[in-house]
Amino acid sequence: MSTQVQSQVQWLTVNAHAQGQRLDNFLRTQLKGVPKTLIYRIIRKGEVRVNKKRIKADYRLQVGDEIRIPPVRLAASAAQVPVSKNLKQRLQASVLYESAACLVLNKPAGLAVHGGTGVHQGVIEALRQTRPELEFLELVHRLDKGTSGCLLLAKSRPALLALQTELKAKQMRKGYHAIVQGIWPAAYQQVEYPLSKSTLGAKEAQVRVDEAGKSALTLFKPLQQGNTWSLVHAEPITGRTHQIRVHAQAMGHPLLGDLKYGDSHWNTKYKHLGWGRLFLHAYQLSFTDPSTQSVQNIQAPYDQAWRSLLEHLNAEGA
Repeated sequence: MSTQVQSQVQWLTVNAHAQGQRLDNFLRTQLKGVPKTLIYRIIRKGEVRVNKKRIKADYRLQVGDEIRIPPVRLAASAAQVPVSKNLKQRLQASVLYESAACLVLNKPAGLAVHGGTGVHQGVIEALRQTRPELEFLELVHRLDKGTSGCLLLAKSRPALLALQTELKAKQMRKGYHAIVQGIWPAAYQQVEYPLSKSTLGAKEAQVRVDEAGKSALTLFKPLQQGNTWSLVHAEPITGRTHQIRVHAQAMGHPLLGDLKYGDSHWNTKYKHLGWGRLFLHAYQLSFTDPSTQSVQNIQAPYDQAWRSLLEHLNAEGA
């Protein structure tokens, strides 16, 4: 694999956005595409200096610290991919809320929230390019690539910490809409199955109901129903990987378009009709804005695929 070389020493001055951040995490943000092993190596060898001194990876940065970063090699594939005009327009149109502390996007389905294996550019990388005036921009939480809807990002480190604290304390509420197979009984309001997660190499996690797994609780409520489908509201009280998808499957009502936990025949039918995606949408997000201390209740409108599918389902009386 060909490589590129960052040929010059960088000198960076720590500002308020990085106050209190660990040195290793700061360098991972600055050196996109550089392997973690290399970052720890240049710290350990003393090639990274803070205020002209050798420093450990867990050092907490202070405002005004001067950081020396040596030249490093990175894979050419990790070089910044220019944001297409189309993606730039889609992201600009998807902003649902913005303040001095944060912004909420209506993330399009099929767009990863960050780059990774096989994904050179996600929402966060694209936004950093299209909004260069923002010195700091980080994801508060994540959504799966196939999931659309409310995605919260922080515009400063203090805002990030405040929002993540709110999330961990379960003070931030998330509501999802999903199209599931079959008629969801109104009595099935609370689904509480423990879940365990496994991964094979670089593949996406596989989750299953497991009595030895971690506790997981999802609240479900049917919103609309046909003869063979339901539109449901789902609120995950815990935040386990693929929680809504696996809990719905466990109740016998898998999500439409779910290639991992869904019904392949049902998925294929609607894919041939033009709806070949996961129908899970982060419809609602409630949180306290750190810059105003006001509670924000954000709702993300359905995209065209959702609207057209619901029209079709209602029209065919399925």
